[in-house]
Amino acid sequence: MTTHRHGRLHLGAGRPGGRRLGRSLALSLAFTVTAAMTGPAAGAAPPAPAAPPGLGPNVTVFDPGMPVADIQAALDAAYTRQVDDEMGTARHAFLFKPGTYGTAEHPLQVKLGYYTEVSGLGAAPTDVVINGKVEVYNRCLENGGTSNCLALVNFWRTLSNLTVNVNPAGQDGCRGSANFWAVSQAVSLRRLNITGANLSLMDYCTAGPQYASGGFIADSRLPFVVSGSQQQWITRNSEVGGWSNGVWNQVFSGVVGAPTEAGFPNPPYTTLDTTPVSREKPYLFVDGKGRYQVRVPSARRNSRGVSWAGGQTAGYTLPLSDFFVARPGDSVRRINRELARGRHLLLTPGVYDIARTIEVKRPDTVVLGIGHATLTAVGGAVPLTVADVPGAIIAGVTIDAGSQESPVLLRVGRRGGHGWSTVADPATLSDVYFRVGGPHIGKVDTALEVNSDNVLIDHTWVWRADHGVEGLTDTQRWHTNTGRTGVVVNGDNVTATGLFVEHFQRYNTVWNGEQGTTVLYQNELPYDPPTQADWMNGGVEGYAGYKVGDRVKTHRLYGGGVYVFNQNNPSIHTENGFEVPATPGVKLHHIMTVNLSAGTIDHVVNGVGGPADTTKIGQPVYVTDYPAP
Repeated sequence: MTTHRHGRLHLGAGRPGGRRLGRSLALSLAFTVTAAMTGPAAGAAPPAPAAPPGLGPNVTVFDPGMPVADIQAALDAAYTRQVDDEMGTARHAFLFKPGTYGTAEHPLQVKLGYYTEVSGLGAAPTDVVINGKVEVYNRCLENGGTSNCLALVNFWRTLSNLTVNVNPAGQDGCRGSANFWAVSQAVSLRRLNITGANLSLMDYCTAGPQYASGGFIADSRLPFVVSGSQQQWITRNSEVGGWSNGVWNQVFSGVVGAPTEAGFPNPPYTTLDTTPVSREKPYLFVDGKGRYQVRVPSARRNSRGVSWAGGQTAGYTLPLSDFFVARPGDSVRRINRELARGRHLLLTPGVYDIARTIEVKRPDTVVLGIGHATLTAVGGAVPLTVADVPGAIIAGVTIDAGSQESPVLLRVGRRGGHGWSTVADPATLSDVYFRVGGPHIGKVDTALEVNSDNVLIDHTWVWRADHGVEGLTDTQRWHTNTGRTGVVVNGDNVTATGLFVEHFQRYNTVWNGEQGTTVLYQNELPYDPPTQADWMNGGVEGYAGYKVGDRVKTHRLYGGGVYVFNQNNPSIHTENGFEVPATPGVKLHHIMTVNLSAGTIDHVVNGVGGPADTTKIGQPVYVTDYPAP
């Protein structure tokens, strides 16, 4: 590995050990290198702050009157438990009431582990101020946690609705150079105001610059951002003080201060001046009388910048008393009874075993999960369905497949239904994540099925696990953790901003609806087909990572990548990364394929574009526009 100050750093093609080997590859990035060091040690055991009434034992609410040392101890203890608990069942939410936390002399240094949410309870992001840092570092996977340090498996964490006034007091020179957010999929930054230092989306202090594969930012006001080794990223409706570098695919939509896409693919920026359709995620806040409320933002069209620049985010407020506040162990029968009465649903942190479907039938119902609340299918159940109604919102929920095959994990609308969701009040999925395998064996036909019209998908990771604790070999995983299709969109006028879908055994995404739009698509083909015969679509070698239906007349994709790593059998071929009807109304802008170290994608789209093979590992094959202008 060679390093050049203010130049380019080249990471060799040798694989780090541990999990997610397919992301270990040659890539290049531009940034300024400072001295390296490991992260600070975890703190002492915390006191036991009482949970707020009704929100359960896995929610901790901090008040600015609490001693900084007590808050620090509670957060450090949670981080120590969660930093390596990738496939565990613990879930946590840490919520900060309006006020200021930490001082110049005693900053609050927050580190997030797995399944952890840190959020402010203010009506605006400026109502909660953390003087200190809120960070995620590289995770070290080998030799007792001292080597193979990377961010490729830093999943499942949430940071939102607060100000971070970066204060690195007590940290060394390298750690003091930025607020580090070294993450990969299923990690969201929303409604943030970061001041005082750069935001770095990679960790260049733990064992030097290492791999990262994120990610998502929305509705945030940010300083200069060091993207570094991030392979792909979407930033939506935000303000940035500047942006450095892009590895393969960096997408900006409605971002003030975004770089232009001039010179694509060097750098690989895709920039939309406005976001076609957006709706910010609902959020908890405490009003001036100390009452808990949920703000439900309105939908916006062709929007730019943060939603809170002029004051309160446009929308409406629901008192928490309008929600059924569920805990793990509550029956689906009771949940459905409360939904049928017209109540909304707040899922507190934990894992919920779902043996029958939670049914959202009424317009404008809000289902809000906090602390990465997780629904796990039992007995082949469909965990969650949404009727053909306008305005229903599912946010902050993870849905796991179970050991008996489910036909689908989340269905929005009925196939052949009336499509009553509306442009002005779209049904919305925000930070909804899907998992097939990983903590346990999982089986599903299709993870996410969208049949309604005018649906907004705002950040999802749909993952058939490429690793886990199920005790399976890679060959066994192909026949045991089964997931045929990740996402099927049958509705018209559906928009996706941040669509991440990986490792499914046929098409990862199938888009059959008209007037669809995707702003950033990221896909890895399955790692584990045993033979070419297992990876055939009739007489065609393999399935494209993104398939637009043959009868579709109008579709838009901005910024898409399909990656290949056939680790079980490097001789396997996939004919096309993208497969779309050859019609003028179907347009793909800035798409690419890349080889992560095994297998071959012969073409980028419909026979256009050269092969992503092992002669150019980590070197993308780009098509700027399809069809060519």
